Amino acid sequence: MSPPIRHIARAIVLDPADRLLLIAYTSVHTKGPDGEPLRFWFMPGGGLEPGEDHVTACARELGEEIGRSDVTIGPQIASCDGPFHLFKQSRDARERYFLVRLPDDRIDTSLLAETEDNPVQGTRWWTLDELQATRERIEPAGLARVVAHAISGTTTAAPTVLHWHEH
Repeated sequence: MSPPIRHIARAIVLDPADRLLLIAYTSVHTKGPDGEPLRFWFMPGGGLEPGEDHVTACARELGEEIGRSDVTIGPQIASCDGPFHLFKQSRDARERYFLVRLPDDRIDTSLLAETEDNPVQGTRWWTLDELQATRERIEPAGLARVVAHAISGTTTAAPTVLHWHEH
């Protein structure tokens, strides 16, 4: 049986130093090469509530997850569709990624773990060089390329289509 379709809005959150904010999660289903539960990094965001559009959902999620209700949701710059099994609830994700530039790097994650269905390990600001060099699992694959385009100000005619790592 295939997992349910879930429409999701996520934010590519950049601070004034062009660092990307990511959240670390522990997979309840997948083990890493060391036999321990796999740690993976993901952008803030989440599922659309009834009646919400993607931009509204993205803004709400940023308030809930990183304590920022003062943000402007920029353009959609990427998407990723397909089954995703690392979270407790598997889903056939329809994810849309929006550019959000913060005026500072202040975040408040005090409510983050309460709103998530998977164990949260913490957050981190990543430089582009760190993103491109890391051996950590960052979902979706190719996110560093999208961030590089966002930082340089180059845009594509349509949002970049990304794919999940092979599971």
